[in-house]
Amino acid sequence: MTHERLPAPRPADAGDRYAVVVNHEEQYSVWFADRALPAGWTATGTQGTRQECLDHLEQVWTDLTPRSARASR
Repeated sequence: MTHERLPAPRPADAGDRYAVVVNHEEQYSVWFADRALPAGWTATGTQGTRQECLDHLEQVWTDLTPRSARASR
């Protein structure tokens, strides 16, 4: 079995830019804007500081329930 070597994570700093991302379950996250997105995640178009992105998530992600669980309600 071959394992892909991932680059070592670097610590965040105050100048980093972030992007708000969402997956197929409509769950949101904050990701480094200059990094490739992980499989299954899509950029929403919102970028800024980490705090700006978290503030945006507070406004748009009002129901933390995954989409599949909401559909079965």
